[in-house]
Amino acid sequence: MIKRILPLIVIVALGAVSWLIYNNPPEIQRGKPPAPERISVDVQVLAMAPFKVQVKSYGRVQPRTQSTLLPQVSGQIVWLNPDFRAGGFFDAGEELIRLDSRDYAADVAQAGAALMSARQALAEEQARSAQAAADWKRLGNTGQAPPLVLRAPQLNAAKASVASAEAAQAIAKLNLERTRIRAPYSGRVLDTAVDLGQVVSSGTTLGQIYAVDVLEVRLPLQNRDLAYLRLPEEYRVEGAEPFQPKVEIRSDLIRPERWQGRVVQTEGAIDETSRQLHVLAQIDDPYGQKAMDRVPLKVGEYVTALIEGIEVESALLIPNKAIYQGSYVYLVEAGVLQRRDVSIAWQNETEALIAQGLNAGDQLVLTSLGQVVSGTPVQVRGAAEALPVDTETGTTADTQTDQPQGARS
Repeated sequence: MIKRILPLIVIVALGAVSWLIYNNPPEIQRGKPPAPERISVDVQVLAMAPFKVQVKSYGRVQPRTQSTLLPQVSGQIVWLNPDFRAGGFFDAGEELIRLDSRDYAADVAQAGAALMSARQALAEEQARSAQAAADWKRLGNTGQAPPLVLRAPQLNAAKASVASAEAAQAIAKLNLERTRIRAPYSGRVLDTAVDLGQVVSSGTTLGQIYAVDVLEVRLPLQNRDLAYLRLPEEYRVEGAEPFQPKVEIRSDLIRPERWQGRVVQTEGAIDETSRQLHVLAQIDDPYGQKAMDRVPLKVGEYVTALIEGIEVESALLIPNKAIYQGSYVYLVEAGVLQRRDVSIAWQNETEALIAQGLNAGDQLVLTSLGQVVSGTPVQVRGAAEALPVDTETGTTADTQTDQPQGARS
């Protein structure tokens, strides 16, 4: 009897245990969600600070003064300055090219002879005029003798001949002087177009030269940058020094070089092609003593310019990497992410000046997050104490919040 009942009891007991386990599963099997894993992020606590704006632009180096050498007389080139080649330097008044001057020297001698003849003729007429005046008085005439008696027309004609001969001599001497072509300023040769032995005429291009006292860079400005620049546009302000903002010219042609210059002029109209305003920056004495240890600037070289702008007294700056789609950022508030729309006042390649949307003391997320939603729990990397603390309980807001906060637009 007992052997028959015992299996039945075991079966009933197993069934009861199974029923209890089914209706009361272990806590780990009840489907309770585990605590959400927090994303570790780097943050920057925002603060107001003065900021000096520097506007970046690009341009091409060009000489302020550039000339085309043209002879004023004709002749054969008989001598060239050894420095009259592309890249050669020269001083003001230095002779660059010499033409055959023998014909012009002969013209000077001929003009001198003509002048001597004219002066001789004038001396003879002056003597005749004086003799006529003496004869007039010797004949007992009173008063001033008439001009015809004094040979005034002939005397004036002789004087005119002398003046004409003097002018002809001056022209002959000037043409002789022009056979020696001299530099109008200290400069450098850009290129040459003639060589020794070549016969040139008036108007033949000999070469291109430019002055080395000043180099210029024409710089375009974006419209968004104009509000943060003070440009030299004063007109007839008596007693005031012209304002010329500093500009740093950066050249990377051979190695990084820096040149200090000034913005000296603002163009009076918007460029029709680019629809931008241009300014003119100058670099003084680019080949002087201070430039000896640097790679000289090259005409036609493209350079980068940093123009000194205004100073914003209370600026809120954030790195560009923290801005998403150019319109919003993420902040850490009470241990969770919050999306915040921002308005950018000014921006360069690395940072942005915020006009609206952020305040001093906000914790800006610097870590790239990708697609996340507001309310996602986060942990400030290496700075748990950076989370806000409840002054009543003495615990962080993160430990008091069971559920993530909702997204804030």
